[in-house]
Amino acid sequence: MVILHRLKGAEFVLNADLIETVEANPDTIITLVNEKKFIVQESVADVLEKVVTYKTRIHRLPIAKTESGEE
Repeated sequence: MVILHRLKGAEFVLNADLIETVEANPDTIITLVNEKKFIVQESVADVLEKVVTYKTRIHRLPIAKTESGEE
């Protein structure tokens, strides 16, 4: 589950496992597998970061480091 914000600022929690696509048009639109759509304040990159963080935490996967040692 990831915390996001609707365009008017209302916070809501979205099940990240149901996300099919995330696109900028120019607002960020999230489409779920059931074709329901959400327009959010967060950028595509922010949504992706939240989903990766969630999945990493749930599956306890190590975060890959670059050759310079950065995450």
